[in-house]
Amino acid sequence: HTSLKRLTSASSARGQSNVATPSPRAEEKVGPVCSYNEWDPLEEVIVGRPDHACVPPLWEVKNIVAKENWDFFRKYGGKSFPKEHLERAKAEIEEFCNILRHEGVIVRQPDPVDWTKEFETPWFKSTGMYGAMPRDILLVVGDEIIECPMAWRSRFFEYWAYRPLMLEYFRAGGNWTTVPKPMMSDELYDFDYHPETFEEQVELIREGKYFTTEAEPCFDAADFMRAGRDIFVQRSHVTNEMGIEWMRRHLEPKGYRIHTLTFEDEKPMHIDATFNIVGPGLVLQNAGRKCHQIGMFRKAGWTIVNPPKPLMPDDHPMWMASKWLSMNVLMLDPKRVVVSAGETTTHKMFEDLGIECIKVDMKFANSLGGGAHCWTADIRRNGTLESYL
Repeated sequence: HTSLKRLTSASSARGQSNVATPSPRAEEKVGPVCSYNEWDPLEEVIVGRPDHACVPPLWEVKNIVAKENWDFFRKYGGKSFPKEHLERAKAEIEEFCNILRHEGVIVRQPDPVDWTKEFETPWFKSTGMYGAMPRDILLVVGDEIIECPMAWRSRFFEYWAYRPLMLEYFRAGGNWTTVPKPMMSDELYDFDYHPETFEEQVELIREGKYFTTEAEPCFDAADFMRAGRDIFVQRSHVTNEMGIEWMRRHLEPKGYRIHTLTFEDEKPMHIDATFNIVGPGLVLQNAGRKCHQIGMFRKAGWTIVNPPKPLMPDDHPMWMASKWLSMNVLMLDPKRVVVSAGETTTHKMFEDLGIECIKVDMKFANSLGGGAHCWTADIRRNGTLESYL
């Protein structure tokens, strides 16, 4: 059972009650769900909600957050994020939604839920976390929404916030797959995984050792990056080999190719601040997290761009992510990108590539663990399935 509760009715919370009719595509049967990559013209998107966000416990995040933030999780774990900070993040996301609508994108949002309420399963007790990052739980591949089996106990019931939208898309003709949810018993976690130094962290990752085990499949959607028939994924602290294999067996019979990438990253979790594909044959590669398979992309003639160092001030709290959210951008189409307003050097990088920057202030929203890419899940883009490798 659970004592998580909805705060408002589904009809009032989602803002828009109907899935809009998609624009036509040549030789393509189009339903309410259709997206093959990260850059085709965006028509409809889910944007997360920061409302009632709850801080996860330290043990869940210890291996992915900066050590200087551990005291924050000791103090606030299982409680709401600081109220004033949350209110400012909420205002930023409301403006983000307004900007997307102004750019012609249909915006949907999950239901608000009180994530501070404790729940219990046969294997554990926990509070929730948030419905802020739809990119973590939802992966759209073609005409299918895949609801992913995330690894943290605090996110066990996160699907609640999105379920009314999933039902709506399904009733309108979209395909909807829910991957088997992990039990999240103690066997899924290596509680002895506590590297003390940067060198120890790097060495364990090189040895293929992570906080999550191979007890059962788990993965976050944000560890996957789509480029038509080719889908790239990283093994991380929240995505295991069993989860990658589940996706391989599910998608390869449909004509997709799953490629595992590895990086020089001591805290791997979510690929889109490390390796972000922003156009056909155009990828942002974090220079501080070298991709061991980058030759594959060079051989295919791709343009590989190393983004400039982030400009986020050192005194701004980044509890759940690194400053490299500067490259966690959302493409509206191949020539327009949503990017953080303060990252002026990143603006110049995109302008030099001939891409217009739509600037959004998301500094307080960043503190919760995501940039414009993380805070969204694209439901429909106007494009067709192609191969880019």
